[in-house]
Amino acid sequence: MYVIVGDDHVAEVEIRRPPNNFFDTKLIRSLADAYEELASGDVRAIVLCSQGKNFCAGADFHNQSEADPPKQEGASDLYREALRLLRVEIPVVAAVQGSAVGGGLGLACSADFRVAVPEARFSANFARLGFHPGFGLSVTLPGIVGQQTALDLLYTGRRMGGEEAFAKGLADRLVPHGEERAEAHAFAVEIARSAPLAVRSIRHTLRGGLADTVAAILKRESSEQTRLRATADFAEGSLAMLERRPPVFTAT
Repeated sequence: MYVIVGDDHVAEVEIRRPPNNFFDTKLIRSLADAYEELASGDVRAIVLCSQGKNFCAGADFHNQSEADPPKQEGASDLYREALRLLRVEIPVVAAVQGSAVGGGLGLACSADFRVAVPEARFSANFARLGFHPGFGLSVTLPGIVGQQTALDLLYTGRRMGGEEAFAKGLADRLVPHGEERAEAHAFAVEIARSAPLAVRSIRHTLRGGLADTVAAILKRESSEQTRLRATADFAEGSLAMLERRPPVFTAT
């Protein structure tokens, strides 16, 4: 991970796990550490970006030790770090290129805003794996796009392109490929020019309860992930993903 702080009170936090920037607890912990350190200084807004083809393509299904969703103890660690991201006191603008899948979508939704390109792909693919969403997506996704669109994405696991994401409110700004980081930075600079104490106050009013709401729902998400992890459908969904074929679910 790489962090750079400019003289415009904006910091860029870049995930450096190209090309897919796969998601795990270590990544979220590193991001949370960086966010907290930046928020304690002169930084007034953060740009979250990533190096390579995809913003964050979820779990690494070619590495089973990382791809297997966390068991109860591991889930607690992951969700504790996720809550730290949500409790950060300054706004975060995510620059999304390529795919934001599974936990990667959760990471994108933890930001205040998302700048995307038409080629971006957002997917909550959990049901396609026989699994329950985590990372607080049960709260953050409907909070951004509304209940019906969230149900559409969570039930079907389909991919939503950048243009549709912009139309549905999942992306706040849409720019040509290659311009997402510059646009996200310009957006963050706009925020940083406002009175920082006022921005923090407004953010706390509008988003202050989000982490507590997510903390409550994480217990349900973690419990359901543990239960569904033991099913034949989850084993089939994971194998089908590795073999790049449609899964055949049996409700067992």
